[in-house]
Amino acid sequence: MKIFYFCLLLFASSCLYPQRLKEFRAVKLTNVDSNVLFTDQNIADAMDYLASIGVNVVLPVVWNAAYTQYRSAVMDSMFGVPIHTQFAGRDPLERIVIEAHRVGIEVYPWFEYGFAAWYSGSNTPTGGHIIQKYPQWALRTSDGKICNKNGFDWMSAINPDVQKFINLLVKEVITKYDVDGVEFSDRIPAMPVEGGYDSVTVALYKSEHSGAAPPVNYQDAAWMRWRADKMNQWYAEVRNIIKQRSNNLFVSSSPSIYPWSYQEYLQDSKSWIDNGIADHFIPQLYRYSFSEYSYELQNAIAQTGAQKKKLFPGILMNIGVGTNEYVMSVDYLLNALKENRANGVMGEAFFYYEGLRKNNNRLGDTLKGTFYKERALVPERGDNEWRFPALIVNEDDPGAVKNGAWLSYQMKGYKGGILRTTDSVLTSTLTYNFNVPYTAFYDAYIYRVPNTPWTMHAQYTLYSKTDSSTIIIDQSDLTKKGWVKLGTVQCEAGNTAVIRLDNSKNETGRYTVADAAMIMINRALSPDVIASVKGDLSRNETAPDSYELLQNYPNPFNPATTIQFSLKEQSAVRIVVYDVLGREIVRLVNKVMPSGKHSVNFSAAALPSGIYFTQMRTGNVVRNIKMLLIK
Repeated sequence: MKIFYFCLLLFASSCLYPQRLKEFRAVKLTNVDSNVLFTDQNIADAMDYLASIGVNVVLPVVWNAAYTQYRSAVMDSMFGVPIHTQFAGRDPLERIVIEAHRVGIEVYPWFEYGFAAWYSGSNTPTGGHIIQKYPQWALRTSDGKICNKNGFDWMSAINPDVQKFINLLVKEVITKYDVDGVEFSDRIPAMPVEGGYDSVTVALYKSEHSGAAPPVNYQDAAWMRWRADKMNQWYAEVRNIIKQRSNNLFVSSSPSIYPWSYQEYLQDSKSWIDNGIADHFIPQLYRYSFSEYSYELQNAIAQTGAQKKKLFPGILMNIGVGTNEYVMSVDYLLNALKENRANGVMGEAFFYYEGLRKNNNRLGDTLKGTFYKERALVPERGDNEWRFPALIVNEDDPGAVKNGAWLSYQMKGYKGGILRTTDSVLTSTLTYNFNVPYTAFYDAYIYRVPNTPWTMHAQYTLYSKTDSSTIIIDQSDLTKKGWVKLGTVQCEAGNTAVIRLDNSKNETGRYTVADAAMIMINRALSPDVIASVKGDLSRNETAPDSYELLQNYPNPFNPATTIQFSLKEQSAVRIVVYDVLGREIVRLVNKVMPSGKHSVNFSAAALPSGIYFTQMRTGNVVRNIKMLLIK
């Protein structure tokens, strides 16, 4: 009888607090044989569709063809080309982050090209613009030639300068963009087994082997092991760079199939799993039939062993165009996912997006109606959504409170038309009120529909928890379309006014225009919000155990202020200052500190007036304060 009541209690508890489904459902976004990245509207439409079919992660390419698919200061300074010429004037990654987070999808930038330098195909290897500028970076074979394998010319993944270059790109992406992880592919970390005879690698080998040169036989087991270990060391290093930015950033690895990947490219993916370098293991089980896929799946399961929860196989959905195009069948898709779930594999990553949309969305809609019918959380994120859909108030919604002479105008906006007013004598205002679910920091956006007759001085006011700030937007600037970030605000839970637009600075003969507004959680400043499935508030709102106070004096300040804090016990402390757009300004502290009172100075002499945030992290506890610089 006692056992009966105990079982009944367990059943009742599971009904009261049902477990959320947790699956990794990822799709790769490429710049080859795909149109997604080439217009902002395509990106927005793609994110809407992916969210509608239950996808919760996108892996957009950011490093391909030896150029970045985002606006890179690193590439600009080193090679004079900040972004691939096909994206000149745009930043696809910036738009993907906005549109994916708008619908609650996580973003892991994909460094597809890895340590490859160029694609020479069957031609004589040149190394492209990278090796031509830095010839010492080239991976070379024993005869001194640039190592070319499968058409690709390679950099040496063991060369410290090459590693530093890739590290700079990774650090740039995770610092500049509010991403959720990083995805490394079959060329990173990787090195063709034929390579390693460049002068830098040879000198490093000699320094560790009493002056002895590397074996001429590139398949020598010890020589292979040494090169693989050097890449493993780099991988651990780049993981640390990512985790120093935030423990919430996942490191995902998508290598070729093991052990072939080790034998041909020295990819030691088993060590990445066993040593905790990779948070997600996404082996490229790219096979053209279900029977082949099932065989490789069992090998991957055996490889991961006790770490099977990290396994999310890569599935080839679509490749090629025209007569050479391959699109997987519905039967293959359903059987593959059935096999995954039957083996306790809770997720997969599809290569690539276009396959979902072929044949009138046949494969995408199949997922929506079957395995992806129930929405799923990304595993290892706890019991709540790390990225939940943004809050949007359209200009004609009840939350948009209008005063003055606003008139409807039939120009395509975010949803429907827009509003506009010319009256600069009588002030017209539109206040956007949001039902804020959690007390946290939010990024605030407005949807821009530019036109030359619009005002150059639309005045927006952002209301934060304790103060407000104003931003002037040139609505006639035709280069700024779609969602544009105004700033970051701290909002209290509940119905609250966050954004206000007015026409007080309107020029004669011009229009002030209103469309939709949006807020989405800023995870850099509010990483711990939503602590449990029952919707508890952030741990930021409770008294932390590791420190007693965090404050700065004076505040407002000019040009310097002192940040004071007190630790109850010895703790690893990180203190970072961000601007109102959530960009990192300076990292003031990043070390273990003893208990007691501490202070650190922050000088803003070179910064403009405005609002800045100081974030302090000790362990898993985060606290933020707002500082006002007035010059």
